[in-house]
Amino acid sequence: MRALITGISGQDGSYLAELLLTKGYDVHGVVRRASSFNTSRLDPIYQDPHQGGQRLFLHSGDLADAVGLVNLVAAIRPDEVYHLGAQSHVRVSFDQPEYTADITGMGTLRLLEAIRAAGVETRFYQASSSEMFGAAPPPQNELTPFHPRSPYACAKVFAFHLTVNYREAYGLFAANGIMMNHESPRRGEMFVTRKISRAVARIAAGLQDEVYLGNLDARRDWGYTPDYVDAMWRVLQHEEADDFVIATGESHSVREFCEVAFAHADLDWERHVRTDPSYDRPSEVHHLLGNAAKAKRVLGWTPTVRFEELVRIMVDADVEALEAEMSGRTARIER
Repeated sequence: MRALITGISGQDGSYLAELLLTKGYDVHGVVRRASSFNTSRLDPIYQDPHQGGQRLFLHSGDLADAVGLVNLVAAIRPDEVYHLGAQSHVRVSFDQPEYTADITGMGTLRLLEAIRAAGVETRFYQASSSEMFGAAPPPQNELTPFHPRSPYACAKVFAFHLTVNYREAYGLFAANGIMMNHESPRRGEMFVTRKISRAVARIAAGLQDEVYLGNLDARRDWGYTPDYVDAMWRVLQHEEADDFVIATGESHSVREFCEVAFAHADLDWERHVRTDPSYDRPSEVHHLLGNAAKAKRVLGWTPTVRFEELVRIMVDADVEALEAEMSGRTARIER
């Protein structure tokens, strides 16, 4: 089996690549060209192309390059395509709406057209987002109407419907996984959960005293990324292409995340957390809470890590990483 992953160097892509390698796949990943290495999340599974037995292959590519995508799909001829690549930071999408629409929305169209143009029989997974639900009241499931509240969410709605359309119009095995928020020690440092866990480590070490956040009352359904990439794989193993909400069924506020994270390091969060209105979104999503009953019934998927354990995993990893940095050794972040 050959899999192609866009966004392989991101949080989700790196965990998915690890999972697929354990299942015997040859894994091909698209990485944006840069003048510096941007694949640190793949270090645990990196394989030197000059050595034999290689099963992880990285290709330079870009979701803005339609011709390049056609050539790549035609050359690899993947059995499965996992489309995880996007401009995925919601707040940034307000500042860069055109870029977000092009990469997150049109990038999906280019990849679907590349599959069609290359004539490859493959299964396609679209990484849809709970942000598409936006202002829709919780709990949200596969029948909940979308009410996007950001350029990122609008682009994801476009990509979702494109996936459904290519399934219906061309018979492509094209499925959507509507993922609620999922986190891990590999989460980017600009995202609020990692910003908190990293700040806890630094405050505990005496390297900073405060962290500035936006809306503390926003509620999210937070899960653990390795659980969620397992769901991605299960979506493409199902006999029919379909759309699934992936969620824990629990919601917690940013404030609660702070409480658990700081308490894990024996710190009082209220002494260190400050709010900055510049981090607020022009239109806020107040409450996301998923109902994954369909995924449980059809795919046999359930989350294994719950909220408080997730927070502890992230704090412990950032504490270890900081201690390693200060001592000059390399941190071991397996989870």
